[in-house]
Amino acid sequence: MAELSNQLMALTVLAYLAAMVCYAGEYAFGKRSHIGKAASRQLVGAGAPVSPVEEEAPAKRGKGDVIGLIAVGINILGLFLHLGTTVTRGLAADRMPWGNMYEYILSTALIGSAVWVGVLLRKPAVRHLGLFVSLTLVVLLGAAALVAYTPVGPLVPALESYWYVFHVSTIIISSGIFLVGVVPALSFLIKDGWDAGKRSFPYTLGRHIGDAGVLERLTFRLHAFAFPLFTFGALIAGPLWAEASWGRYWGWDPKEVWAFISWIVYAAYLHARATPSVKRTTATWIAILGFVTMLMNLFGVNLFFEGLHSYANAG
Repeated sequence: MAELSNQLMALTVLAYLAAMVCYAGEYAFGKRSHIGKAASRQLVGAGAPVSPVEEEAPAKRGKGDVIGLIAVGINILGLFLHLGTTVTRGLAADRMPWGNMYEYILSTALIGSAVWVGVLLRKPAVRHLGLFVSLTLVVLLGAAALVAYTPVGPLVPALESYWYVFHVSTIIISSGIFLVGVVPALSFLIKDGWDAGKRSFPYTLGRHIGDAGVLERLTFRLHAFAFPLFTFGALIAGPLWAEASWGRYWGWDPKEVWAFISWIVYAAYLHARATPSVKRTTATWIAILGFVTMLMNLFGVNLFFEGLHSYANAG
């Protein structure tokens, strides 16, 4: 099972990579893209006027749209391969696959991929974000395989508790949603800058991106959904588990400190988003800062700090 999980992991990364290439194809050459619109203008300028009937007729599905649908199909295939990778890892270890940093990244990315597919099926208009979501998944899984991989093994004694399921599962779910939420957040800032007349990189990417308002609202909804889960996992289940295992609710462990910093930043984002006097761009930058603190908690704390939560190479 462990070897099967490793093989499925390689196929998962390849599937997400193929999906990313297809998303990029639609992003660059679809009818809504800058290149596609430029090609349409060139056809009209070359003496091929568009009749009123053609203007009113619904747009036919072009090659870019077909490539986009192929990207979605491959993305969903990657999700099932990803699920198989995680399940077989758990079966090989005979436990929930959350015992070390490799498994944590694997499970968090799985939640992020599932949330993205859900968003995609509900809001097909944001399909162009798939390029950035699939890129993020490829980078995270690549980092997990190259930097954090750990052979299958039993849990360390400190993790053998029923709180292990409650605490870690809610943190993984909320982290996966935050992972998807940062994509429309960055896209909103790029699009907003492009609409404001900024023409330097990365704002030039904004010409390909959809409505800024839709992206900003999607960012808020994802963060508003994930925040209560993160609150329960980090500030309720976590301290209760710490008291049961170590005899104290709080001990200024690096993992605890950075989890609290992430909670403060995300709370500040939601407060700023609900305050009319705060610009939406300002609030969105706070959300992105929150994700940076999450990455610090995932990679930086595990790799560079020693503490009671140092399980990067455990299990």
